[in-house]
Amino acid sequence: MATTMKRKAVSFRLPSYLLEGLKTEAGRQHRSVNNLVEVVLLKSLYSEPNAETLAAMKECQSGVELEDFDPNELDKYIYAETAEEVHSV
Repeated sequence: MATTMKRKAVSFRLPSYLLEGLKTEAGRQHRSVNNLVEVVLLKSLYSEPNAETLAAMKECQSGVELEDFDPNELDKYIYAETAEEVHSV
């Protein structure tokens, strides 16, 4: 069953360079400016990191227990299924 969302027309002022940037980006994404603005606002309001991501962010910012990363071993990190596999090499 399809539902329709109530929408309300609003008006606000933007610097012309910002509007031009929105038009360019909307065209690049094959969207209307209205749709682009709606998507950006929704992501801004409702994209909160989950608990695991927040914990990882805090760990990074603290500098505690950070590991050295060797870019030559990137495949090891990508294909590892567990943390133990990453640390075993």
